Amino acid sequence: MKTLTALVLAGTRAGGDPLASGAGVSHKALIAIAGRVMIEHVVQALDAVPEIGRIVIAIERPEVLDALPGLRVPACRCPVSVVAAAEGPSASVASVLAREGVPLLVTTADHPLLRPEWIRSFLDATPADADATLALASRGSVMAAAPGTRRTWLRFVEGEYSGCNLFLLRRPAATGVVELWQQLEMDRKRPLRLMLRLGIGFALRYGLGWLRLDQALAKLGRASGARVAVVELADGRAAIDVDKPDDLELVRRLMGGTTRG
Repeated sequence: MKTLTALVLAGTRAGGDPLASGAGVSHKALIAIAGRVMIEHVVQALDAVPEIGRIVIAIERPEVLDALPGLRVPACRCPVSVVAAAEGPSASVASVLAREGVPLLVTTADHPLLRPEWIRSFLDATPADADATLALASRGSVMAAAPGTRRTWLRFVEGEYSGCNLFLLRRPAATGVVELWQQLEMDRKRPLRLMLRLGIGFALRYGLGWLRLDQALAKLGRASGARVAVVELADGRAAIDVDKPDDLELVRRLMGGTTRG
C-alpha cells in the first residue's frame, strides 16, 4: 500500500457539544485527558504508524489548534494540515477524499485511546480486494475491556459489534461508500432505522436477528457499488470513544489521568 493520508474528524455538533461546554472548551477534541487534549493523543497514535505520511484535521475553527505542541515538530513527524469541517462527518470525508484521493484512513478526534498497534492490525488485516474497510470490536471484547460500558451495538447472527471509528478508503470505488454514508448518517445511532433505509426485507432480517454480517456487507456493496470489508479488532478498547460524560470518566480511568480541560 502506498503512503497513507490520515483524516481526523474534529468538528463539533451544530449548536455546540455539551461535553465541550462542560469542560470550558470550544470543541470536544480539546478536552484534556492524561496531560494532553484528545486530538493530540489521536495524532500521536497516527504519527507512530510508518505507513501514514500526512495528517489532515477537519475542524470548523482551525485556529483553535494553533497552540497544541502535539500537532507539530518535534512531537509529530508527519506534516499536519487543517481544513474547515463540512456539515457533518460524512460531508467532511467526502470533501477531503475529493481533494486528497485514496488511500485515505479516517478516524475521529474523540478517540484518545487509539493505539498505533490497532491501526497497524487494521491495515495489515484489510483484504487486498477491498475498496473500503471498517473496524469493529465484538461485544465480548468491549465488555472485557470496560465492563458495563454503554455502546451502540450492531446485532448480527454471529454476535454483536461496536464500531471503532476507523475506516480505510482504499480504492476510488470507496467514493460510493461515502455517498451512501451521507445518506445514512442521520440514523447512525439508530441501527434498525438505518437498516430500513437499505430495504424492508433487509431491515426485517436485521430486526429479527437473522442477518449475517457477510449479508450486511454484501448489501452495502450493492448499494454503494464498492467492495466493503470488516476487520475485527481484538482489543475492545478500540470501540470506546467519548460521546457521553460516562465515556469521558471511563477513558480517564483507562488512561490513568485525571487532568480536566
